[in-house]
Amino acid sequence: MKQIKVLGPGCPKCKTTYNNVLEALKQTGIHAEVTKIEDIEEMMKYNVLTTPVLMIDDVAKVKGRIADINEIKQLLLQ
Repeated sequence: MKQIKVLGPGCPKCKTTYNNVLEALKQTGIHAEVTKIEDIEEMMKYNVLTTPVLMIDDVAKVKGRIADINEIKQLLLQ
């Protein structure tokens, strides 16, 4: 099962990315564990400076912008 993390302090961009992840999973039928990390200290462990960050299996795939649904679906299917 894939591990997906959305890192961000809860800003609108972060929420949109999180919702896009859920929609992409629904459309592809892929099961994944999705975690939303809003704690600044926890985010710093991942060494990221710009949010939102989309991580799949502990690899940062998108940083500093909203990942759209089609892009997330392609990343999930890689």
